Amino acid sequence: MKPDTHLIHTGRPAPRDHECVNVPVYRASTILHADLAALEAASKGFETLRYGRFGTPTTFAFEEAVATIEGGWRSIAMSSGLAAITGTLLALLKTGDHLLMVDTVYGPTRKFCDEILAKFGIETTYYSPALSRDIEPFFRPNTRLVYAESPGSMTFEVQDIPAIASVAHAHGALVVLDNTWGVLNFQPFRHGVDVSLQACTKYIVGHADAMLGAITTTEQHWRGLKDAICTQGNSPGSEELFLGLRGVRTLAVRLRQHTASALRVAEWLSSRPEVDRVLYPALPSDPGHGLWKRDFTGACGLFGVILKPASRPGLEVMLNHYDHFKLGFSWGGFESLVVPTMGHAIVRTAESWAPKGPSLRYHVGLEDPEDLISDLEAGFQRLASS
Repeated sequence: MKPDTHLIHTGRPAPRDHECVNVPVYRASTILHADLAALEAASKGFETLRYGRFGTPTTFAFEEAVATIEGGWRSIAMSSGLAAITGTLLALLKTGDHLLMVDTVYGPTRKFCDEILAKFGIETTYYSPALSRDIEPFFRPNTRLVYAESPGSMTFEVQDIPAIASVAHAHGALVVLDNTWGVLNFQPFRHGVDVSLQACTKYIVGHADAMLGAITTTEQHWRGLKDAICTQGNSPGSEELFLGLRGVRTLAVRLRQHTASALRVAEWLSSRPEVDRVLYPALPSDPGHGLWKRDFTGACGLFGVILKPASRPGLEVMLNHYDHFKLGFSWGGFESLVVPTMGHAIVRTAESWAPKGPSLRYHVGLEDPEDLISDLEAGFQRLASS
């Protein structure tokens, strides 16, 4: 089946749900068993109903759908994207291990490495996203894991995941990827990734109304990760899982619209005199375009913009009075958003990041792109008159 068709039918065990189109919301903690033998059998694994924290039919349907999207063996539903990240790192690393972390990683992931993993005696080295096979000198005998995020958070550098995975596996290390931007358009396991993470809060939920995450992995690593996550006690809510399943059905068509509109807006921004650079791999002018075109089947609505030098008051009047681009964190919903990304939002230790002008992150929603362009043009007019 083509992806659009597959997304409609995956995670839909309809016969046991009285032929309902959607899997019902199972609100459950206790699961009853017919006899002692059945209870004991359920307690030995994760494939059957056992207890609400280990999963319900709603959980299993969502996990099946995400595994389909990612092309992995199985998925593990989590309460947020950050929970998927931290749960995976805690499950795969131990005291004395060394972690290679991409320097462009999502800020809270960096904070977790520097403040939490460090307390457990796990050392993190940050590497440039530009490294490919030349990442090899960074490996140590105790390097257990290479973490990638492609494109990079806030600055959108595309990584050469197959090359990095080849080196990592030669050193006996696993590769973990934050695939939230790629979502449906990057197949991690075809490119050598061992564990793929998504903040399903973004495009999978798609409506800015639920916190949800997922870990997807190979058959080799699924059971160990599942056991560790259950031991950590992470369990998403049934309503959130239902909303995630709802979002799966329209994911492909929404992503196409987000991408088409984002390309239109990004191309327009690239032509503006106020703009120094647009950070969007789908643009042919972007340094990562070649890798993106080689490895991805599409893009999404999220990109960065570096303005030419501008005053703080001018920036405020530009951002504060947009009609459509609202100030707000997260992305992937139907609404257009903008946040400034300078200062504390971008931390680099492997290499410097110091644009001369303000940097911004835009998410292009499902509004008409011409309306969004008019909104941006009015903002530039306010900036010029400030």
